[in-house]
Amino acid sequence: MKVVTSKYNIKCPSCGSTSVMYDKTTGELVCQNCGYVIESDTIDYGREWRSFEDERDEGKGRMGSPLSYAKYDKGTSTVIGKASESIKLSNANRRTFYKLRKWQPRISTAYERNLKFALTELRHASNRLHVSNIIQEEAAKMYREAITRRLVRGRSMESVIAGALYAAARKHNRPITLDEISETFEVERKEVGKAYRLLCRELGIKILPSSPSDYIYKFASELGVSNKTVSDAVKLLKEAEDKGLTSGKGPMGIAAAVLYVATLINKEKKTQRDAAKAAGITEVTIRNRYKELYRVLNLKERFKIDD
Repeated sequence: MKVVTSKYNIKCPSCGSTSVMYDKTTGELVCQNCGYVIESDTIDYGREWRSFEDERDEGKGRMGSPLSYAKYDKGTSTVIGKASESIKLSNANRRTFYKLRKWQPRISTAYERNLKFALTELRHASNRLHVSNIIQEEAAKMYREAITRRLVRGRSMESVIAGALYAAARKHNRPITLDEISETFEVERKEVGKAYRLLCRELGIKILPSSPSDYIYKFASELGVSNKTVSDAVKLLKEAEDKGLTSGKGPMGIAAAVLYVATLINKEKKTQRDAAKAAGITEVTIRNRYKELYRVLNLKERFKIDD
């Protein structure tokens, strides 16, 4: 039994009471004050299954699959019948049936066709970059809003969807570089950067600057170093942040430099070129950051590392 209060604006026509009870078994709305049946044979919008445990009954509900921004129709599309069902039809109806099935996916607006192609590219790129569904959904939502505001006009679709994916990854602290995005979508790095800045400006997306700690584990995986080296790199990064060495410096350069220093401490044979390749930066950047760390953190006396 469920009591419906006055917030539903249901009053008993007999006595005017707002204390109304809904009986699930009979489908009747009954006044608890005088017993008057206000409505009968009501439609039950609840569950079609039965549960004999109150807790389990409260935890479930009737629902379909969730809407997805990563699908051009948000997952609400329908299909006209199945091919196997055509054998039950007459020849004339069968021809109509196949014609309807053929034309159903073709009848779409330019907006839907754009979305279908763009979101397919987004899904393929997300799989190659191994990003989560949350980031993919966020990027798809940004791209939909960009189309609504006509930000895609005059720009390539690939660059805008690439910028949206990069913005979503940055928003969720997923360490993906512009070079990786550019290579995956086969779009120039400059174009991806321009699209990213446009989306942030026009859609009001606020993204905090990335931290070197976001990239250490990614670069360590690329270099194939030990857990001890990664742990030492994290400690060195904390010291560098306390000394103010990370202010105004690129996070990827700092992350690669502390990781390189950690390999020297643990006698792992990795060169500055290896670290630069893993981070996608130049050896000059690694060398400059290394010199700063060497001087300020006193690496020579602490770890017997030569300059």
